[in-house]
Amino acid sequence: MKRAFLVFSFSVLCMAAGSVVAQSKVWSAEKANAWYQEHKWLTGANYIPANAINQLEMWQADTFDPATIDKELGWAESIGFNTMRVFLHSVAWKTDAVGFKKRIDQFLTIAEKHHIQPLFVFFDDCWNKVPAAGRQAAPKPGIHNSGWEQDPGQPASTDPANFPLLERYVKDVLTAFGHDRRILLWDLYNEPGNSGKGDSSLVLLSKVFEWAWAVRPDQPVSAGLWSWELEKLNAFQLTNSDVITYHDYEELPWHLRVIELLKANGKPLICTEYMARTRNSRFSTILPMLKKEKVGAINWGFVEGKTNTIYAWDTPIPDGGQPMEWFHDIFRSNGAPYDVRETDFIKSVTLK
Repeated sequence: MKRAFLVFSFSVLCMAAGSVVAQSKVWSAEKANAWYQEHKWLTGANYIPANAINQLEMWQADTFDPATIDKELGWAESIGFNTMRVFLHSVAWKTDAVGFKKRIDQFLTIAEKHHIQPLFVFFDDCWNKVPAAGRQAAPKPGIHNSGWEQDPGQPASTDPANFPLLERYVKDVLTAFGHDRRILLWDLYNEPGNSGKGDSSLVLLSKVFEWAWAVRPDQPVSAGLWSWELEKLNAFQLTNSDVITYHDYEELPWHLRVIELLKANGKPLICTEYMARTRNSRFSTILPMLKKEKVGAINWGFVEGKTNTIYAWDTPIPDGGQPMEWFHDIFRSNGAPYDVRETDFIKSVTLK
């Protein structure tokens, strides 16, 4: 998130033409707010098990690990989290669609046991460009998210020849789970335009909304704003999301300004990524503010593991040593808090 957002045209918030594919399919502000009021204040983290380097290692049959998921979601429940943001992957579905859906159902059963209602992410423009099924690479020491995979990848995301298969994937999963009350929300596309793609991601972004509307799940659909320079993408995401989701890793005053502007849309807000300690986006400052503003709070990172997100995006430690301060994540791999004062503070906010 950059401060250039403050010059982002207010008219985009109210744009009703040009970026809308099928506005009649989008929830009204009244419906979105009614849905939001049915839920307790939403708090949680972006989640992947400690023993998975990426979405494929989480979901493929050979490495799906319900015991670890059960243990770690228990830690989430213990600090008052009631949702988790979880990335799916089209390659896992393509390899084994039936088994993939069974594993989603198993994950949802575990989450429900811990009173957690997750949201699922379909596509993603971040990190490695060419995902492949099978054994995944080992982590690169000290490198943030060294093994995370884009979905469907680069240049695959801009090739219309891939769209029929991706359409079947989205519609199959939404048809299977679109009425499942264990699911909070569908996040259709993480950070469209990242990795230098820019506006070229608008084609797939618009397609995935069309595919979702064709099924029209009971749960809301959204795609989170993240880069204020991408005006065409931002306009599309704002006008076509049932509820407004966004990312913000800035310190409190700038994050609050983003909220104040996004509230002009009239729909509920859920921050689906925040908390980077060395950028001064911290639980101690951001979490109470989000609660006061009635904005859902989902931080990046939960448990130290193969994703290496204790390391900052731009500050690798090639020998794999501990950073002076963790960038993301709350728990060590053994379940001990990174900072017990921090987890005590989280509980003081979430469990009130």
